[in-house]
Amino acid sequence: MKLGKWIGGGLGWAFFGPIGALFGFAIGSILDVDAVVSVKKNYKTTRGDFTLSLIVLIAAVMKADGKVLKVELDYVKQFLITNLGQDSAKDALKMLKDLLKQDIPVYDVTQQIRQYLDYSSRLQLLHFLYGIAKADGQVHESEIKLIWEIGLGMGLSSQDVNSVVAMFTNNLESAYKILEIDSNATNEEVKKAYRKQAQTHHPDRVSYLGEEIQKSAKEKFQKISEAYEKIKKNRHGV
Repeated sequence: MKLGKWIGGGLGWAFFGPIGALFGFAIGSILDVDAVVSVKKNYKTTRGDFTLSLIVLIAAVMKADGKVLKVELDYVKQFLITNLGQDSAKDALKMLKDLLKQDIPVYDVTQQIRQYLDYSSRLQLLHFLYGIAKADGQVHESEIKLIWEIGLGMGLSSQDVNSVVAMFTNNLESAYKILEIDSNATNEEVKKAYRKQAQTHHPDRVSYLGEEIQKSAKEKFQKISEAYEKIKKNRHGV
């Protein structure tokens, strides 16, 4: 398998540890000696690291309710095409189907991601996962439990996990959750919360992951702006 064909920027830390083991990577079998030495020295996150992490976690979420539905696979296929491109998505889907046959050590995987992937990119991973969980029109309790386990395991705060989940519900209550405040917050606290979330979720923070991922990050960023506007319309002086 030629990883360079679809993973822009190659692989760094995801080549090793539980994530590498799940994909069956063998040192020297798919990379030459010089490449292996380079990977060992460079633990900077690459697009490939992010993509492999995402595929592993997608498999875990899809398996959470004990069944893998065609509608979920169709959604994931379209999701991968949108976010990775046609050719890359084809290879990623093959990997995903293989992972669905394996037991995913979720805790070990999240610890590896927590150690090497920056906070904003971990938030983006979680946002993707919740969107996939809702592909069949509902999020099962087992999926919600696993997504929270993944979020906290990756080192995200409970407030940030709750904020990401709230982005998939369009009402005033969810708007406050997105900004991580309650409804009795002052107007100044609302403004401050918006600025904080806008900074945390700014698409530029994941620019190194490529245009496709950054485009999705912009959609997530828009949810924060929409939440702020919804709250502003419901009160005066914000």
